[in-house]
Amino acid sequence: MREKSLQVVITFHTTSAAMAMERLCRARGLPGRLAPAPRDVTSDCGIAWCAPASARPDLESVPGAPEFAGVYELLL
Repeated sequence: MREKSLQVVITFHTTSAAMAMERLCRARGLPGRLAPAPRDVTSDCGIAWCAPASARPDLESVPGAPEFAGVYELLL
């Protein structure tokens, strides 16, 4: 079983916003991946961007990022 670690989870209102975030992060070399939104948080589209918690400041300041539905730090 994988050991849990503190992750930043960013949720979005739409699937297209989640995919736009993925494109922006990949282009800028930022860590993370798209994943189903955890049950602990709500998400309009059910998809979230998950990355190590240490990347939160960089992810919150990505130029041109879509509007976030929420930003959370969870043990995943």
